[in-house]
Amino acid sequence: MKKYLFLSAFLIGSCIAFTQTDDCACCSDSHMAFDFWLGDWEVTNTDGSPAGKNTIVKDQKGCILKENWTSATAGYTGASTNFYNLRTQQWEQLWIDNSGNHLKLKGNRVGNQMILASDEFLRPDGKAYINRITWTANADGTVRQLWEVLQDDKVVSVSFDGLYRKVN
Repeated sequence: MKKYLFLSAFLIGSCIAFTQTDDCACCSDSHMAFDFWLGDWEVTNTDGSPAGKNTIVKDQKGCILKENWTSATAGYTGASTNFYNLRTQQWEQLWIDNSGNHLKLKGNRVGNQMILASDEFLRPDGKAYINRITWTANADGTVRQLWEVLQDDKVVSVSFDGLYRKVN
Protein backbone atom coordinates (compact mmCIF):
# COMPACT_ATOMS: atom_id res chain seq x y z
CA MET A 1 0.00 0.00 0.00
CA LYS A 2 2.85 2.39 0.84
CA LYS A 3 4.33 1.76 -2.61
CA TYR A 4 1.05 2.75 -4.28
CA LEU A 5 0.67 5.88 -2.15
CA PHE A 6 4.24 6.92 -2.93
CA LEU A 7 3.78 6.24 -6.65
CA SER A 8 0.48 8.16 -6.71
CA ALA A 9 2.03 11.12 -4.88
CA PHE A 10 5.02 11.06 -7.25
CA LEU A 11 2.84 10.99 -10.37
CA ILE A 12 0.55 13.75 -9.14
CA GLY A 13 3.56 15.87 -8.17
CA SER A 14 5.17 15.27 -11.57
CA CYS A 15 1.99 16.33 -13.35
CA ILE A 16 1.76 19.51 -11.30
CA ALA A 17 5.44 20.30 -11.97
CA PHE A 18 4.90 20.10 -15.73
CA THR A 19 1.59 21.97 -15.79
CA GLN A 20 2.00 25.57 -16.90
CA THR A 21 -0.41 28.06 -15.40
CA ASP A 22 0.18 30.83 -17.95
CA ASP A 23 -0.73 30.80 -21.64
CA CYS A 24 2.83 31.13 -22.87
CA ALA A 25 5.36 28.67 -21.51
CA CYS A 26 7.78 29.48 -24.34
CA CYS A 27 7.75 33.29 -24.52
CA SER A 28 11.21 34.01 -23.12
CA ASP A 29 13.81 35.81 -25.23
CA SER A 30 15.67 32.50 -25.58
CA HIS A 31 12.53 30.77 -26.88
CA MET A 32 12.00 33.56 -29.43
CA ALA A 33 15.65 33.78 -30.58
CA PHE A 34 14.91 31.95 -33.85
CA ASP A 35 11.68 33.82 -34.67
CA PHE A 36 13.45 35.75 -37.45
CA TRP A 37 13.19 32.53 -39.49
CA LEU A 38 9.38 32.33 -39.27
CA GLY A 39 7.39 32.75 -42.46
CA ASP A 40 6.87 31.60 -46.02
CA TRP A 41 10.07 31.85 -48.03
CA GLU A 42 11.40 31.51 -51.55
CA VAL A 43 15.02 30.41 -51.38
CA THR A 44 17.67 31.01 -54.02
CA ASN A 45 21.20 29.70 -54.47
CA THR A 46 24.17 32.09 -54.55
CA ASP A 47 23.89 32.31 -58.35
CA GLY A 48 20.25 33.43 -58.05
CA SER A 49 18.76 30.16 -59.29
CA PRO A 50 15.78 28.74 -57.35
CA ALA A 51 16.75 26.42 -54.48
CA GLY A 52 13.25 25.80 -53.15
CA LYS A 53 10.44 26.96 -50.90
CA ASN A 54 10.32 26.81 -47.14
CA THR A 55 7.63 27.42 -44.55
CA ILE A 56 8.50 27.87 -40.89
CA VAL A 57 5.67 28.12 -38.34
CA LYS A 58 5.32 28.01 -34.57
CA ASP A 59 3.47 25.08 -33.06
CA GLN A 60 2.63 23.75 -29.60
CA LYS A 61 1.77 27.19 -28.19
CA GLY A 62 4.97 28.66 -29.61
CA CYS A 63 7.33 26.06 -28.14
CA ILE A 64 8.33 24.51 -31.48
CA LEU A 65 9.38 25.91 -34.85
CA LYS A 66 8.35 23.51 -37.60
CA GLU A 67 10.01 23.68 -41.00
CA ASN A 68 8.64 22.24 -44.25
CA TRP A 69 11.05 22.36 -47.19
CA THR A 70 10.29 21.67 -50.85
CA SER A 71 13.32 21.73 -53.11
CA ALA A 72 13.37 23.20 -56.59
CA THR A 73 14.78 19.79 -57.51
CA ALA A 74 11.68 17.70 -58.15
CA GLY A 75 10.85 15.10 -55.54
CA TYR A 76 13.07 16.29 -52.68
CA THR A 77 11.40 17.44 -49.45
CA GLY A 78 12.29 17.64 -45.80
CA ALA A 79 11.08 18.84 -42.44
CA SER A 80 12.60 19.89 -39.17
CA THR A 81 11.50 20.40 -35.61
CA ASN A 82 13.34 23.14 -33.71
CA PHE A 83 13.05 23.99 -30.03
CA TYR A 84 14.83 25.69 -27.17
CA ASN A 85 15.87 23.08 -24.61
CA LEU A 86 15.54 24.62 -21.15
CA ARG A 87 17.67 21.91 -19.58
CA THR A 88 20.70 22.39 -21.86
CA GLN A 89 19.93 26.05 -22.62
CA GLN A 90 20.49 25.39 -26.32
CA TRP A 91 18.46 25.30 -29.48
CA GLU A 92 18.07 21.87 -31.04
CA GLN A 93 17.01 20.84 -34.53
CA LEU A 94 16.06 17.45 -35.92
CA TRP A 95 15.92 17.44 -39.73
CA ILE A 96 14.53 14.47 -41.66
CA ASP A 97 14.14 14.34 -45.44
CA ASN A 98 12.10 12.11 -47.72
CA SER A 99 15.10 9.92 -48.48
CA GLY A 100 15.42 8.96 -44.81
CA ASN A 101 18.48 11.09 -44.08
CA HIS A 102 18.51 12.99 -40.82
CA LEU A 103 20.60 15.62 -39.11
CA LYS A 104 20.67 16.58 -35.43
CA LEU A 105 22.01 20.01 -34.53
CA LYS A 106 22.36 22.13 -31.40
CA GLY A 107 23.59 25.61 -30.58
CA ASN A 108 22.44 29.17 -29.92
CA ARG A 109 21.92 32.61 -31.31
CA VAL A 110 24.93 34.91 -31.39
CA GLY A 111 24.07 38.47 -32.45
CA ASN A 112 21.98 38.25 -35.61
CA GLN A 113 22.92 34.61 -36.26
CA MET A 114 21.56 31.25 -35.13
CA ILE A 115 24.50 28.83 -35.20
CA LEU A 116 23.73 25.12 -34.84
CA ALA A 117 26.22 22.27 -35.20
CA SER A 118 26.18 18.49 -35.21
CA ASP A 119 28.21 16.15 -33.10
CA GLU A 120 31.33 14.82 -34.77
CA PHE A 121 30.81 12.08 -37.33
CA LEU A 122 33.20 9.91 -39.32
CA ARG A 123 33.33 9.91 -43.10
CA PRO A 124 34.64 7.01 -45.17
CA ASP A 125 38.10 8.64 -45.09
CA GLY A 126 38.15 7.87 -41.35
CA LYS A 127 38.33 11.55 -40.37
CA ALA A 128 35.97 13.35 -38.00
CA TYR A 129 33.75 16.13 -39.35
CA ILE A 130 31.07 18.49 -38.03
CA ASN A 131 28.08 19.99 -39.85
CA ARG A 132 27.52 23.64 -38.94
CA ILE A 133 24.54 25.61 -40.18
CA THR A 134 24.31 29.36 -39.66
CA TRP A 135 21.14 31.37 -40.26
CA THR A 136 21.85 35.11 -40.52
CA ALA A 137 19.05 37.66 -40.12
CA ASN A 138 19.91 40.40 -42.62
CA ALA A 139 18.89 44.05 -42.21
CA ASP A 140 16.71 43.89 -45.36
CA GLY A 141 14.54 41.09 -43.92
CA THR A 142 16.20 38.27 -45.84
CA VAL A 143 17.85 35.32 -44.12
CA ARG A 144 21.01 33.59 -45.30
CA GLN A 145 21.40 29.91 -44.50
CA LEU A 146 24.96 28.62 -44.78
CA TRP A 147 25.67 24.92 -44.22
CA GLU A 148 29.37 24.21 -43.82
CA VAL A 149 31.25 20.98 -43.16
CA LEU A 150 34.22 21.42 -40.84
CA GLN A 151 37.24 19.33 -40.01
CA ASP A 152 39.52 20.47 -37.18
CA ASP A 153 37.54 23.76 -37.00
CA LYS A 154 38.31 24.52 -40.68
CA VAL A 155 35.66 24.70 -43.40
CA VAL A 156 36.31 21.91 -45.89
CA SER A 157 33.11 22.24 -47.94
CA VAL A 158 29.83 24.11 -48.25
CA SER A 159 26.76 21.88 -48.53
CA PHE A 160 24.26 24.72 -49.01
CA ASP A 161 24.29 28.51 -49.25
CA GLY A 162 20.84 29.95 -49.75
CA LEU A 163 19.12 33.31 -49.46
CA TYR A 164 15.57 33.38 -48.05
CA ARG A 165 13.14 36.04 -49.28
CA LYS A 166 9.68 36.28 -47.72
CA VAL A 167 6.67 35.52 -49.88
CA ASN A 168 3.93 38.07 -49.17
